[in-house]
Amino acid sequence: MLHVVTKEEAIAIIREKTACLSAQTERLPLADAAGRILAADLIAGEDIPAFDRSTVDGYAVIAADTFGAGAAIPAQLDTVGEILMGEAAETALRRGQCVRISTGGMLPPGADAAVMVEQTEQAEGLCLVYKSVAPFENVTRKGDDLARGDAVLKKGTLLGAAQIGVLAALGAREVDVFRRPVIAIISTGDEITDGTPGPGQIRDINSYLLAAAAREAGCEARMYGVVHDRSAEIETAVRDCLRDADAVLLSGGSSAGARDLTVQIIDALGEVFFHGIAMKPGKPTIFGMIEGKPVFGLPGHPLAAYFVFRLIVADYLKACLRQPGDAPIHAGPLAVNIPSNHGRTEFLCVKIGSGGEVTPVHTKSGVISVLSASEGFIEIPRDAEGLAQGTIVKVYRL
Repeated sequence: MLHVVTKEEAIAIIREKTACLSAQTERLPLADAAGRILAADLIAGEDIPAFDRSTVDGYAVIAADTFGAGAAIPAQLDTVGEILMGEAAETALRRGQCVRISTGGMLPPGADAAVMVEQTEQAEGLCLVYKSVAPFENVTRKGDDLARGDAVLKKGTLLGAAQIGVLAALGAREVDVFRRPVIAIISTGDEITDGTPGPGQIRDINSYLLAAAAREAGCEARMYGVVHDRSAEIETAVRDCLRDADAVLLSGGSSAGARDLTVQIIDALGEVFFHGIAMKPGKPTIFGMIEGKPVFGLPGHPLAAYFVFRLIVADYLKACLRQPGDAPIHAGPLAVNIPSNHGRTEFLCVKIGSGGEVTPVHTKSGVISVLSASEGFIEIPRDAEGLAQGTIVKVYRL
C-alpha cells in the first residue's frame, strides 16, 4: 500500500535532499551557446555604440546652425567632406559647416545632429537645409544601447538569438553556462518493446517521451532502453546509468503490484524518501537517492509519466539550471462543469477556445495522443469536489 505525500510535500522533499547538488558550469564558444543557461551576470564592459552615429543618410551638422530653417529660408552650410561607413571622423566640425554622412556613420567632433538628405539640396558647394533639427536628432548617442557597467543579462537567462546578439555586440567570444544535467532514462516492463509489438506487447513510448521532455528542459538525455521486470536486470541498469548520469528516471514498476520492483531496488541501493503522491495522474511516483544522485520512479502510463516529469522532475531540473518556476499562459472561464472527487490534486489537459474559454480534453488512462491535442493543463485542488462552469482557471503550458 502506498503512503502518499502531497505534490507540494514531494517537491519540498526533493529540494531538501538535492540542495547540496551544485550546478556545474562550463565555458562555451558563443556560436555554440544558443539554448543554454547563463551561469553568471553579464556586465557591459564598454559602451554600445562606442560613438555617436547617424541614424539617417544625410548631413552631420551643428543643430544650432539649422534653427529657423524652412522651405522659404533654408540654412546655408558649407559642405566640407564626407564620412564613409567604418571610418573614423577625426576632423572637428565648425559653425556653418556640415559633412555628408550615411546611416550608421560616426559623427565628427562638434556635430550634434544629422539632417535627412531629403530635407537638403546642394547648390554651388553649399548644402541648403530646409528643416531645422534639434540637438541629437537623428543620432544614436554613445552608450544609448548599452552603457559600460550596465547589468545586461542576469544569471539564469536562457540564451536565445536576441541574447546571443547582445553578447556578440559586447565582443564576447566565449560565455559561461550551466552544464546540462545528464538524465538517464530506463523503461521497465516485460510488455514493453522497442521493436514491432507481439501479442500483449506495447511499444516503448516513455523512453522517447521522457528524453524529449528532458531535452526541452535543457538537459542531456540518455536512453538506456527497455529492461525486463527482473531485479538483477533493473539493478544493473540503474548502476550503469549512475556512473555517468546526474539523475535516473525509471518508468514502470512503480505501483504496488507483486512484480513492481523499482521501489525495492532504490531502497536496496540507496534510500527511498517517498512512494506515492496525492495527484492524478501520477500517484505511484517514487523518489530516492542512490550514491548521492536522485532517482525517480515514474508510472508506466505515458500520460502519467509525462505529468510527473512536468510537475515533479522538472522542478528539480529548474533548480539545477537556476530557472524560474511555472507561470500560467492563460486564465479563462471553464466552458463546462468538471467533477472531481479523488482526494488527489488532479491535472487535466485543456484547449483554449477563440473566446478564451477553457475546455477539458478528456482521455482514458494510458492514452498519449491527448498531449498533442491539448494547449495546456489546469489543476483541480485535492479538496475540491470539482469546478463549476464559469470558474476562472489558470492554464499552464504542457
